Amino acid sequence: MGIKRSLVFAFAVCNLSLYFGQGKSIDTVYIFDNQMNKVKLFHKITTLNPADIQKNSSNLSEVLRFQSPVYIKENGRGAVSSPSFRGTTAQQTAFVWNGININSQFLGQGDVNNIALFGYDQMEIKPGGGSVIYGSGAIGGSIHLNNDLSFNQGFHGSLNSEIASFGTFNNFLKASYSNEKFSFKATGSHAISQNEYEVPESRNYINKNGKYYKSNINIAAAYKIAPYHQISWISETFDGNQHYPIFFESQTSTRYETQNFRSLLSWDWKKSKFNNILRAAYTEENFQYFANLNQPRTSGGVGKNYIVKNDFNYFITPKWNVNIIGEFQQNHAEGIGTSGIGDEVRNIASIAGLLRYITSSNISFEAGIKKDFVEGFDSPVLYSFSGKWKAANWYQVNLNLSKNFRFPSFNDLYWQPGGNPNLKPETSVQADMNHEFKVGDFKLTMSPYYIRIKDMLRWMSTPMGYWAPFNTNQVESYGLESQLTYQKQINQHYFKLNAGYIFTKSKDLEINKQLMYVPLHKVFVNADYNYRFVRFYIQGMYNGLTYTDSNEKKSEALQPYFVVNAGISGTILKKYTIGFKVNNIFDEIYETMAYYPLPKRNYSINFNINF
Repeated sequence: MGIKRSLVFAFAVCNLSLYFGQGKSIDTVYIFDNQMNKVKLFHKITTLNPADIQKNSSNLSEVLRFQSPVYIKENGRGAVSSPSFRGTTAQQTAFVWNGININSQFLGQGDVNNIALFGYDQMEIKPGGGSVIYGSGAIGGSIHLNNDLSFNQGFHGSLNSEIASFGTFNNFLKASYSNEKFSFKATGSHAISQNEYEVPESRNYINKNGKYYKSNINIAAAYKIAPYHQISWISETFDGNQHYPIFFESQTSTRYETQNFRSLLSWDWKKSKFNNILRAAYTEENFQYFANLNQPRTSGGVGKNYIVKNDFNYFITPKWNVNIIGEFQQNHAEGIGTSGIGDEVRNIASIAGLLRYITSSNISFEAGIKKDFVEGFDSPVLYSFSGKWKAANWYQVNLNLSKNFRFPSFNDLYWQPGGNPNLKPETSVQADMNHEFKVGDFKLTMSPYYIRIKDMLRWMSTPMGYWAPFNTNQVESYGLESQLTYQKQINQHYFKLNAGYIFTKSKDLEINKQLMYVPLHKVFVNADYNYRFVRFYIQGMYNGLTYTDSNEKKSEALQPYFVVNAGISGTILKKYTIGFKVNNIFDEIYETMAYYPLPKRNYSINFNINF
């Protein structure tokens, strides 16, 4: 059943969120992911606001590639795209929508280009494990798509339109209204591109059949029903269509369509010594694959998830806090066509406890433990520990230890031919240490890390001629993430710098070779300058040699590349903004996936109206 005909399911769940102020009944700004403020106390988080996202408005892949430590593998602009944190795989990356893990129950991962780019108030990137809070798949890191609601702000609206190279049009509309007790926000976006670009220097490549479009609607509301009680709701609908690129005219053109729906309802009960949030969510994914562009679908699937979550926080003293999180979800999956997946149901429950000691002094820590009960699997006991020590005004250190896991997806278990019902969950242990130095307006963070993955799930060729998943080798990943930030305002001049260097060594311990599509080196730089009504930015991204096989063949590796983008905008009467961007200024020839070069120099112009 298509998403447009699906039943919208949402009911309330009880969750106690930890707010570190002891103030009034409901905060002025309500954040749907109540755990994120606590995560930020101990972990290095990269936060991107809508202005940051606008710099790379082509798609989410571009945002993550140029503004985060994540490596993005993309089969041509706008096509299938997958992320990699710290040398792990896309299945070991969790996408979290307002506190809810939304990785596909079929693939076990998220397709970056089939996730909406606009409509979120913040995008936050967290390297490192997070399964105690965010569940299966949060091994290498997690990408958080967050919304908030404000009170007492009246009416606001904005419209943004962009025209770009390759027949690309992006439009985004946002409107909000709030008073003391009620808050409402609605956003809508639509992007379409013919996407037929040429890179003649790379085997005379033309991105034939590369067309895509995607639409997204996001609606949220909150109401204060009593001094200590609030009901909140958010819902999102996404519709996407990708035509997969072909290399020759004689090839058959294919396409992929997906429709996703998510709805979350919560009841917040907040008092000075405890908080409770009762939540329920419903998520649905529909996809269809067309092996011939103009013929009926070849295969597809429908996945439905029902989630109930309770998050309870209690302040034992102003410094000591205990947090208990209980969750139950039921996953339904039904394959269509040639997938071979029948009507499958899986029940999952979990209970987690976290103890926090948080003060304004030099030392704070958090310790967590979690047990998952996944139908059909023996799941390990997970744990996490995070500690922070402020040794001096200019230096602090954070230590993070955790055990994380991922259970097999429905494709891993049931895809025909190849599905393997005897798979075990993969587990990891990891540690990182964040050293933070502050000198004036500069902040430098250096984060060495280590990850060991056991029973890693990999799809491998079989003697029967098809591919199948197995619990195979162990993987060891270690490296360094560093980030330098700077912000300064001098009269009406505002400067901002965000730069990072990432070193990643991720080895298959059976053959002692670097994993494919894991670059040893990555550098990204973003610099902004504002003066009165004018804004200018420039960004660059360097990616080192990247192997495309398991044997470190340099002859088949992706060569290093350095890509630079820049943009300028001006605002008139505080309401009207016009901007111009140039991407890939120096016409760099580069690939993030073998044989699929990304565009050379290209342009866009955008208009924004605030009302």
